[in-house]
Amino acid sequence: MEELSHWIDGKEVKGTSGRFSDVMNPATGEVIAKVPLATPAELDAAVKSAETAQVAWAATNPQRRARVMMKFGQLIQDNMDALAELVAREHGKTLPDARGDVQRGLEVIEVCMGAPAMLKGEFTDNGGPGIDLYSMRQPLGVVAGITPFNFPAMIPLWKMGPALASGNAMILKPSERVPSTSIMLAKLAQEAGLPDGVLQVVNGDKEIVDAILDHPTVQAVGFVGSTPIAQYIYGRAAANGKRAQCFGGAKNHMLIMPDADLDKAADALVGAGFGAAGERCMAISVAVPVGDKTADALIERLIPKIEKLKVGPYTAGEDVDFGPVITKAAQERIGRLIESGVEQGAKLVVDGRGLQIQGYENGFFCGPSLFDNVTRDMEIYKEEIFGPVLSTVRAQSYEDALNLVMDNDYGNGTAIYTADGDTARDFASRVNVGMVGINFPIPVPLSYYSFGGWKKSAFGDLNQYGPDAFRFYTKTKTVTARWFSGIKDGVALNFKAMD
Repeated sequence: MEELSHWIDGKEVKGTSGRFSDVMNPATGEVIAKVPLATPAELDAAVKSAETAQVAWAATNPQRRARVMMKFGQLIQDNMDALAELVAREHGKTLPDARGDVQRGLEVIEVCMGAPAMLKGEFTDNGGPGIDLYSMRQPLGVVAGITPFNFPAMIPLWKMGPALASGNAMILKPSERVPSTSIMLAKLAQEAGLPDGVLQVVNGDKEIVDAILDHPTVQAVGFVGSTPIAQYIYGRAAANGKRAQCFGGAKNHMLIMPDADLDKAADALVGAGFGAAGERCMAISVAVPVGDKTADALIERLIPKIEKLKVGPYTAGEDVDFGPVITKAAQERIGRLIESGVEQGAKLVVDGRGLQIQGYENGFFCGPSLFDNVTRDMEIYKEEIFGPVLSTVRAQSYEDALNLVMDNDYGNGTAIYTADGDTARDFASRVNVGMVGINFPIPVPLSYYSFGGWKKSAFGDLNQYGPDAFRFYTKTKTVTARWFSGIKDGVALNFKAMD
């Protein structure tokens, strides 16, 4: 069985703790590798090395750092299939979905190629008599990223790209369930010209998370995961004087108005609700049709589309719609939540429980399930299921539907399907959710905007990637300058190239 490694000082390093975590193939239920869990002493050594390497990296001019991002982006593109294979093997995503995972991370790296423009300061000439004012953006130093299992490539790239392009060194702690993709990305970054020690990949569990949060050298922490853990990390990081950017869970609603194109709405719901087995923080897990006529017509369209979905391992071909969930525990939890929905009076229109796939009987597969007549007091509505389960909550008016979204504890993403511009504009303006789709089911912003939710979906003032990421990973220094003497003697006529 393969024993995986950390990535320290530009090379793979075996762990010394003697503690390991199993890496599973979710499609077969087999242990395919063991990943070492670092000790606080190992983390401390990695942080000290990163602190040393960061000084020269920060002194490298932004354009040269951007060139590393350019080469890194090209290497990711060149190795797309190999990266997607790692994602699919350890997470269970289909290959097309795994390539999408890598691609959305690559798009952030592409924006980081323009980092010099993001890092410019401001200048005011003659702010006072003979006084100039200017500001500069400088890196924080050593920062950390703690990333989840559900996007093994995308979210590590969301973290490392802006942090490194801004001149920081990064300690990346990926999910121990999907460690291999982060190690491969670190190797590609080194090949692109990133100096040794600037990016360290340290595997671990809660012990290492706490060590990161308590380490005095680590200046900022970015996290994506569940809301309870996001809130914990935010609080502990803040108590230790660190910046924190922590993104948690979601319960994303999609409103379907009576004037919506119901065929397009049904297609959108199936893709957004069941893609990646529902293991996306931006998945649509609640459909909110307005009016019983709309609801009946929508359910009628959804049933055959859901029943035709092909569930299987990524090795079964490009036409597989989604694969297994990440663990046996996740599979069992999803089953328990479906059972609770039935017990509490929801109508289980499509039952995905008990799915068996020949040759993969031990895999963590869940078939797609569709509920109707769900109410807000039910457990399946209140909990983030994080599985292939779509709940339908009927609303009698637009205001009822809007209030359902507004009253929910989470505020990551939401969408509305309608043919009416006034309704769409009103919804986008009033809804208290961070990312809004209009006739668009999963409104993840493009990489030159920023990603972030509201309410219990996010803790911290700045969002991920885009302009906010460069603000998060830099600090502003403002200088007020007055000079009393004249101009220096001497003239240089040659045009000196940038070095």
